[in-house]
Amino acid sequence: MATGNDLRKGMAIEHNGDVAIVLSSEHRTPGNKRAFVQAQLRSIRTGKSFDHRFSSTEKVEVVPMISKKMEYSYKDGADYVFTDLDTYETVNVTPEIVGGSKDFMVENGEVNLTWVQEKVVLLELPSSVVLEVKEAPEGIAGDSATNVQKPITLETGITIQAPLFIKTGEKIKVDTRTGKYMERA
Repeated sequence: MATGNDLRKGMAIEHNGDVAIVLSSEHRTPGNKRAFVQAQLRSIRTGKSFDHRFSSTEKVEVVPMISKKMEYSYKDGADYVFTDLDTYETVNVTPEIVGGSKDFMVENGEVNLTWVQEKVVLLELPSSVVLEVKEAPEGIAGDSATNVQKPITLETGITIQAPLFIKTGEKIKVDTRTGKYMERA
C-alpha cells in the first residue's frame, strides 16, 4: 500500500470502489496546517476527471498497470486503431484517450499504450516525431532578422511555427510535448 505522498502522474489507484488514473498530484503544506496532496484523478468507469485531497499519510491502494509499445494503424470512424507489433492483434482507442496526441500520430508510428484492468487508459507519444511539411509559404525577401518564424502545416493537419528556410515536402522533427519545431530530419 502506498500513501498520499507516493502519488505520481500516471499511477492507477483504487478510489471509492472505482479505479482512477492520477493525472497530476501536488504536495501542499499550508501555513500552520497539516500537509496534504491535491490530486486530479480520472475515473476509468466514467471517464470523468475530478480533484481529490489526500492526507499525506492516507493509505492508497495502487492498481497494477501494463504498458506496451504499439503501432498506430488507422482511424476507424471516431476510434483510433493500434496494432501490437508482436501478436498483430488490434486495439481500438477512443478519442478521449488519444486527445491532443492525434496531432502528432502518423500511420506506422510507435506509441506506448497503458492498460488497467484490460482497458486502455493512457497513450504516450515518443518525445519527438518526424513529420512531413504539407504547406509552407515562401519567406519574404528582407525577413532575415534573427529567429523569424512562419506558420507551416504538417501532414497531420496541425499548424506550427518554423524557420523561414523550411519548404513544402521537407521532413522536420517536432517536439510532441511542446508542439514546437526542433530541426530538419
